[in-house]
Amino acid sequence: MPETSNVKMDEKTGTMIREGVESIINPLDLYAIESGIQLKEQYGGRVTVISMGPEAAEKALREAISMGCDSGILLTGKEFKGSDTWATSYVLSKSIENIGKYDLILAGERATDGDTGQVGPGIASFLDIPLATYVSKIVDIKNKIITVERLIEDGYETLKMPLPALLAVVKEISYPRLPTLRGKKKAKNTEIPVWSQNNLNLESSKFGLKGSPTRVVRISHPKVTRGGKVIKANDEESISKAIDRLIEFMQEKEIIKGG
Repeated sequence: MPETSNVKMDEKTGTMIREGVESIINPLDLYAIESGIQLKEQYGGRVTVISMGPEAAEKALREAISMGCDSGILLTGKEFKGSDTWATSYVLSKSIENIGKYDLILAGERATDGDTGQVGPGIASFLDIPLATYVSKIVDIKNKIITVERLIEDGYETLKMPLPALLAVVKEISYPRLPTLRGKKKAKNTEIPVWSQNNLNLESSKFGLKGSPTRVVRISHPKVTRGGKVIKANDEESISKAIDRLIEFMQEKEIIKGG
C-alpha cells in the first residue's frame, strides 16, 4: 500500500493514485506475516507472501522475505488498476488457487489506507473456505483443525475450524520481528514471479475499474473553520470584561446556567 502520509486520490476516477508513490507493507499485515513465520517455525511448511499492486510493491515483498518468509508473488498489470476491494479479493483468490495446495491464509485486519477490512473475508468467500476475523491468538493446530481466539466486544471467543481456512488477525496476535542480515541477503537473491491477467484464469468482468461494483461518486476535502474572538486582558478592567464575556458565552452555549 502507499505510505499513509502519501495517500492521494484521483478525483476524476475516485481511485487511489499508486504510481510514483513509495509502497510499504500495510502495517497491520506485518502481524499476519509474523504469525505465519511463527507457525512455520512451530509446525514446518512454507510461507508465501502475495501482493497486488504496482511494480514498486516488489520492495515490500522482499522486506517480508527478509523477515523470514520463503517466497513472494507480485500481481501487477494495468488491467488491475482501479480494482475495489471486491475485485481485489477476486484476483487474490485466483492467485491462491493458481499456487495450488495451501493450508492457511493469513491477512491483516484491514488496510490502513482504505480501512474497510473487506479483502480478507472477500478472499475466503471466493475460495469458499472457513473464515475467522479479529483473531488475537492461534491456540493450536491438530489433525487439520485450527483453534483460535478472536476479539469480540465482550471479550474473547474461541473457534475451531477445519483447514484450509483464512484468518484476519489483529495486533494482539504477535509482535513483528525486524529483518535480519541473512534475511536481507536471501531477499536480494530471491526471484519474485510477476503475474498478470495472462497467468490467472480470470473473468474479464470481475477486475479493474470496470469490474468493480464500488463507485466513488464525489470526493470532497473537509474544511476546518474556526470562528473565534480574541479578548485581550492586559489590566484589571480588561480582565474583568474578559471574564464577563466568557461567562456570557458559556451561558449562551448552555454550559452553565444563571442570570
